[in-house]
Amino acid sequence: MKFSLGWLSTHLETDAPIERIAETLSAIGLEVEEVTDRGAALAAFRIAHVLEAAPHPNADRLKACRVETGSGVVSVVCGAPNAHAGMKAVFAPPGSRIPGTGITLKRSLIRGVESAGMLLSAREMALGEDHDGIIELPPDAPVGEAYAHWAGLDDPVIEIAVTPNRGDALGVRGIARDLAAAGIGRLLPWDAAPVPSRFPSPLGWAIDWPEACPWVLGRTLRGMRNGPSPRWLAERLTAIGLRPINALVDITNFFTFDLGRPLHVFDAAKIAGRSLAMRRGAGETFRALNGRDVTVSDQDCVIADQSGVVSLAGIVGGEASGCDEGTESVFIECALFDPVRVAETGRRLGILSDARARFERGIDPALMPHAIEAVTRMIFDLCGGEASGVVAAGVEPDWRRSACLRFSRLRELGGLAVPVSEAVDILARLGFVSERQDEASVTVAVPAWRNDIAARIELALAPDLSAEEQAAMREGAAAIEPEVDLVEEVLRIRGLDTVPPASLPPSTAVPPAALAPPEARAQLARRVLAARGLAECVGFSFMAAREAAFFGEAPDSLRLENPIAADLDQMRPTPLASLALAARRNAARGFPDVALFEIGPGFIEAAAGGPPREQCGEQRAEQCAEQYLMAAGIRAGATPRSWIAPSRPVDALDAKADALALLAALGVPAEALTLTMPAPAHYHPGRSGLIFHGPKLLLGRFGELHPRLIAAFDLPRPAVSFELFLDSIPAPKRRARRAPPDLSPFQPVSRDFAFVVDEALPAESVLRAARGAERGLITSVTLFDVFAGPGVGPGKKSLAIEVVFQPRERTLTDAEIEAASSNVVAAVAKATGGVLRG
Repeated sequence: MKFSLGWLSTHLETDAPIERIAETLSAIGLEVEEVTDRGAALAAFRIAHVLEAAPHPNADRLKACRVETGSGVVSVVCGAPNAHAGMKAVFAPPGSRIPGTGITLKRSLIRGVESAGMLLSAREMALGEDHDGIIELPPDAPVGEAYAHWAGLDDPVIEIAVTPNRGDALGVRGIARDLAAAGIGRLLPWDAAPVPSRFPSPLGWAIDWPEACPWVLGRTLRGMRNGPSPRWLAERLTAIGLRPINALVDITNFFTFDLGRPLHVFDAAKIAGRSLAMRRGAGETFRALNGRDVTVSDQDCVIADQSGVVSLAGIVGGEASGCDEGTESVFIECALFDPVRVAETGRRLGILSDARARFERGIDPALMPHAIEAVTRMIFDLCGGEASGVVAAGVEPDWRRSACLRFSRLRELGGLAVPVSEAVDILARLGFVSERQDEASVTVAVPAWRNDIAARIELALAPDLSAEEQAAMREGAAAIEPEVDLVEEVLRIRGLDTVPPASLPPSTAVPPAALAPPEARAQLARRVLAARGLAECVGFSFMAAREAAFFGEAPDSLRLENPIAADLDQMRPTPLASLALAARRNAARGFPDVALFEIGPGFIEAAAGGPPREQCGEQRAEQCAEQYLMAAGIRAGATPRSWIAPSRPVDALDAKADALALLAALGVPAEALTLTMPAPAHYHPGRSGLIFHGPKLLLGRFGELHPRLIAAFDLPRPAVSFELFLDSIPAPKRRARRAPPDLSPFQPVSRDFAFVVDEALPAESVLRAARGAERGLITSVTLFDVFAGPGVGPGKKSLAIEVVFQPRERTLTDAEIEAASSNVVAAVAKATGGVLRG
């Protein structure tokens, strides 16, 4: 919600500075997000009169101007083609800063002619992109006056965040009421004088769906002349980011923000028939005012004439019945719509509008008769014409209700001992009328604009509860909620910053573990990956469907029905997808060499490359079929430059090292892993692999990204990555604690072996076979050389490994060493077909 300080002053009489107003708004629960003062950067600029604009004696494209600034005549050299004698312009004196360029003006000589200032364009004042010439002001612009003040740009704009329950705070008057209650000035009275009726309205209302629209008012105006809005109205709307269209449309937008009361005007000449009906949609398609074609269903409330749908009730009007410069008669709509149905329709159709934001929060039903009189009066003032009588359909709902506050609850729930008189006075300033009061409590009538106080509550009760239990719960909620609402009102107006903080009492003497095992695992993964030089990212769990498809299937079951943006409509298959987007953004800004990781959810199906359902450990089976907690990382470009080792392009082994290091930290030793090919399609088919725990349990994948994906995402080359399914990693087995084994006092023995094997054979197969040859004797097996070329034969390669034998009972004899070595050779030959290299 945006509003200007000048707009606020039409409802609130105050001399408080903008800083105090902003501080108070946040203290009473209307959190200030931004305060913008466009006039601050323009404060030095003045309206000036160009007395003379002669050609520059030493430059063809420059002009030597004599300018009256209000404090004297100065010489200004100007290059604008539209500079001419007699015009009014904006003058910047020496020493002022030009916001559009960032330069500070100095008095100078330009080609031999003194220039003591500058005549400004819109772009130089950061008010637009026009820089073809200087701004030319109307002839009646007062010379010497501050341009920002004259143009209405010195009015600060405040933007606040409004919670879903505060529909009244989506109007300037509602904000002014809260500030007045908090002691920031006095709320000015407001009333709409009735407009006399000159003729019966030729148009009326019919309500065919009273649950969606219980009450509606209307009025016809004729003999009007539509056109541009007056300057004050256009500036007020422009200040909050709205584009002025024409007087009729701008008037309805004004009341949407001024009173929080959405209104709509139909061009009466474009309405077919003699009435408009509030009814269900029937599959019709109409063109909305936002230029979008909207197809409605029987779940959507529409406004229709004899020809069809002309508006989507409470959300957006129709283009066919809109007002333009030729409009001479209008029919005003002032309606009350069901908040839930408006919200459901808006979400289903993906339409956001200022009207929807207010109707779905609930609006003041008692304001409707006054609002239609106020809008009629403003149309008269700006467009002329005469009005019919007010026509209506439906009945005003019974909004009157009461709420009771026990004064002791202010201390019990809020921790503040608020004096009784102060609590009652706060409620009165907010519009609550006292009905009865005693020493312990007060009962107040809730004002019509606060539909969130003592509102009807729909409880989601368990079906196995008895009717008596359900009735008791409803009665309890109906008694508790209104009082809690009043406690909140008193405390927030007193200042949320005055509420003392209080910790919840501990539930047990010994606090439980701060992190559950899955959370502890994720935290450890963060530390390990950060220690390996990767920077953590936290991304959205959704992305564009076309980009998600590069990382696996993007099924409709994981498509968002109501995305926050058109390019965030699909749940991501893996955090790697978000990391690829982050790497692309970094590369586009000159940082191609990145190392990033993320711990987060991936949304994939088992058939699309995720682990089977039964591998998901602590996750629920039905959830595991779609969502996994994953650790993903990406490295792109080259390794960092260092005096220890030269920079080099990253490769698949870097990603493999990251994955294996993380698995080792999580309790999965490399000896327990099996690496196979191929990895999913977003990896390079020959430079990637899958990681299994044993033969079947899929833990992750790693490798170089596919060239097609790198090209599509415009990533630096090369780019490598890994993905681990944290929920699939088995928890460490709980074993009885025992003393660690003593270090062997006997000398270890190492032997090197070189085996010739098929070129396609993974080295892991040789290592595993050698490791299993003498399990009680061999402590480590390490690969230290790979060779392919002359001497080993075509289609072959040589793998050199080091095997360490560690005796524990006695020193090994030569015969025992030879026997163990023979067992290693035999085990490798049996498992892989490898032979010792001669």
